[in-house]
Amino acid sequence: MGFFKKFLAKVTRTSSVTAADWDELYSELIASDLGASLTDAILTTAKKSKSEEPVEAIREALTALLSSKPRTLAISETGLTTILVIGVNGTGKTTSVAKLAANISSAGNRVLLGAADTFRAAAVEQLQTWATRIGLTVITGKPNGEPAAVAFDSATRAVADGYQYLVIDTAGRLQNKADLMAELGKIKRVIEKVTPVNEVLLVVDATTGQNGLSQAKLFSEAVEVTGIVLTKLDGSARGGIALAIEHDLDLPIKWIGTGESIGDLVPFDPEIYITGILEAE
Repeated sequence: MGFFKKFLAKVTRTSSVTAADWDELYSELIASDLGASLTDAILTTAKKSKSEEPVEAIREALTALLSSKPRTLAISETGLTTILVIGVNGTGKTTSVAKLAANISSAGNRVLLGAADTFRAAAVEQLQTWATRIGLTVITGKPNGEPAAVAFDSATRAVADGYQYLVIDTAGRLQNKADLMAELGKIKRVIEKVTPVNEVLLVVDATTGQNGLSQAKLFSEAVEVTGIVLTKLDGSARGGIALAIEHDLDLPIKWIGTGESIGDLVPFDPEIYITGILEAE
């Protein structure tokens, strides 16, 4: 993610930043999945910065453009915290559900899983395998059954048995399929007949670039997304999509996936991320 490397290496050897330097940085940012609007915003903010140090000017610019919304999970004040996890196929959504549940469970909380990805038998089996490994219960339905029914059964069970958290996996949606996107709204409404939905987390693959931003926009139109889980950030050579989502949609990245192991899902730390951008090779 070192898309500031050339720029900073050059300007730190001189006493001023030239127009050519800014132009070069613009080209690098455009090539790093940031998009034109965010690139313009970063450069405008950096140029206006009162800092005399280029590194600090860029750091201030990036920090100012991030979402100011809470990054911690919204916790229910009445008992059960319900988290709906959505996203397209191939983003690591089901694995992220398991990792998130394991993280919450490790803090001593009772967590129930709901396998509402009924269209893909492998997804249910995958979640069951993860659940067995981390010692959690999964509510499942019939193959090709109604996802909303599984979500409803999961919510009913969670409330009846006094669980503290319910994490529901949903079928990977193609964001250009209006009927499938509309179904997400239905699932959320069905759950809310039993208990409020506290979080709707969208899983985005960091390696998909600007397509990830497009996904986030369309999913946000279908259901009120409250936060992002950004996967494969360790495998992205650029990673600018994190900044683009935060700036363009004002959606906070809450968790990032950094590997394949069950513990490789950690809270997103903006300061560490920005430092990584500035210092990466």
